[in-house]
Amino acid sequence: MKSLIARHRRKIDFLLVGGINTTIGLGAFPVLYFLAKPYKLHYMIVLVISQIFCVTVAFFTNKHLVFRTRGNYLSEYLKFSTFYSVYFVINLAVMPLMVEIAGMNPVISQVFISIGIIVSSYFWHSKVTFVSDK
Repeated sequence: MKSLIARHRRKIDFLLVGGINTTIGLGAFPVLYFLAKPYKLHYMIVLVISQIFCVTVAFFTNKHLVFRTRGNYLSEYLKFSTFYSVYFVINLAVMPLMVEIAGMNPVISQVFISIGIIVSSYFWHSKVTFVSDK
């Protein structure tokens, strides 16, 4: 059992850190959304603020707790944020469709969109973002 855990340590760490990041990500949007409501801040602006915050938190937790790389902050952050930028563009297109056309609550729609991000992010980060140049 120990060797199985050792062989899959990075994946296990990724799932644990991903759980934390997902909780932060799923919590950040609704918290900001409801805090911004009295100011009539549009949900898409809240989405931008939430995205920047969550990507930055996720970068540091993945870098230090999962992939444990040293240095290369700018290079890795650019690769990391490229992944999330693609999803963000998708999010910008899909969320209004889900909210305005399908009548879905913005918070619920964000949960569904997040599922695609969770499923594909490990592969990108393990193969592109945190690949050692050694």
